[in-house]
Amino acid sequence: MGKKMVLGSIAFLLLGVLPNMNLIGEVKKPSAMFVIPVHGDIVPSLESFIRRHVSKATDEGATVLVFDIDTFGGRVDTALQISSFIGSIKKARTIAFIRSGPSSMGVSWSAGALIALSCSQIYMAPGTSIGAAAPVTIGADGSMQPAGEKVVSAVRTQMAALAEKNGYPVELALAMVDLDLEVWEVEHGGKVRLMTLPELERLEKERPKEVRRIQLVSPKGKLLSLTAKEAERYGLSKGTVEDLAALATKLGVEGGIVEMETTLPDKMLELITSGPVQALLILVGLVALFMEISTPGFGIPGTVAVICFLTLFGSNALLGTVGSLEIIMLLVGIGLLAVELFILPGFGITGISGLVLIGLALLFSMQDFVFPEFSWQWDIFVRNLIVVGSGLLSGIVGVAALILLLPKVRIFDRLALKTMIYGTASGSTPLSKGEVIHLDRRKGDTTEGQESLSFESVPSPEDFPVIPQDLVGKEGKALTILRPSGKAKIEDTVYSVETEGEFLPQGTPVRVVQVRGNRITVKAI
Repeated sequence: MGKKMVLGSIAFLLLGVLPNMNLIGEVKKPSAMFVIPVHGDIVPSLESFIRRHVSKATDEGATVLVFDIDTFGGRVDTALQISSFIGSIKKARTIAFIRSGPSSMGVSWSAGALIALSCSQIYMAPGTSIGAAAPVTIGADGSMQPAGEKVVSAVRTQMAALAEKNGYPVELALAMVDLDLEVWEVEHGGKVRLMTLPELERLEKERPKEVRRIQLVSPKGKLLSLTAKEAERYGLSKGTVEDLAALATKLGVEGGIVEMETTLPDKMLELITSGPVQALLILVGLVALFMEISTPGFGIPGTVAVICFLTLFGSNALLGTVGSLEIIMLLVGIGLLAVELFILPGFGITGISGLVLIGLALLFSMQDFVFPEFSWQWDIFVRNLIVVGSGLLSGIVGVAALILLLPKVRIFDRLALKTMIYGTASGSTPLSKGEVIHLDRRKGDTTEGQESLSFESVPSPEDFPVIPQDLVGKEGKALTILRPSGKAKIEDTVYSVETEGEFLPQGTPVRVVQVRGNRITVKAI
């Protein structure tokens, strides 16, 4: 009986365990394949798009992320950021796929090749190509020119590091960047492999019988670009597949394909961060800011200015290029500009410093570096400088035009004084005693569009104190705060006076230093 009970127990355990052995011995297949498009120019908004959609896919449990690459290239800094981000993904396997079709270009060139090598595997569709990753700069005549050795060296090193990390032939990665590199396909020790020319020549000298040249893969003076079949042959591509469905089958994905799409907010972010739109926002923001300062209270112009600058900094913040430095410079610049406009007379160094700080804050918010080091950073810096400079210059021109148009445009009637006063503090007036002409445009007693004249009584010239010419040197006391103008009592007579720019509190003893026409300039004793 004891043996039967033991055998029965073992049989029971086997019946319970065997159906679940797949939990131990069988590899779980990916449940779904998430596809993230990397199409068009490599621009800063694309990096933000990739980060958001990768985060969304991993939150939904993605184990396979396919980056659908179809691009001629773009900004080097953005490509390096995207490459670094893809290399940091740990929760899912990263696959680069170069797709072909009627709506695609079927290429992964320049910055696209850099992004492809950052993935753990590369698959290509028939008729596609990859390579030509040498960085270029835009010359003075607008033509593309090879970047300097410093930039080429940095990108070459990064491409080699990515190839080493993900198991791609380093020689191919180097030949995509370096024009001077020559790569051969050779047979060495009974195996076919790739070699650079210096390495090949060294082996031919040391062991001439063990090395045989098969064919030249990348000649000197040309950047390497590979077709789908060539990339598969040399070990850069894991395979050639027709489409995403075939790729899912190749990867063993059973849960379907989820293609992430570019949404309206993504398109809006790309539009707002483009150069022309940012220059337009700066122009509108400055003009609206001037209109708000020129009117009492806070109204529509101020709201428009706030919206423009918030849109500028908010969109760049989404790209990760706005930090505490830019925010501090913007706030200090606005503060200096407010002091110049509201407190200090005229427009001097304080206002100019405020505009410069605002311009620098806008400039630095468009890039992730302060001082350019590489040539491609200089290209970005010059592009941003043109955007900010054109926006500020257009804003200044717009403000000047607004000042000239204020008295003439009816929409600005509330911002301009339409009263023409022909009396002065010195008592001279070309009108009859006590008369002022008002130009009034309104409906009522006159026809629409006509100007009616109205007269009202004002104090006569005798009501104004006559300014004696020997007032210079006389002393008195400020009856009001002088900021810098106000009232002062000099020799028992109250005059309208002004300082040379300094602020004087009420009750400050003052001395007259200049009398010019009806202007009395005083100075604190």
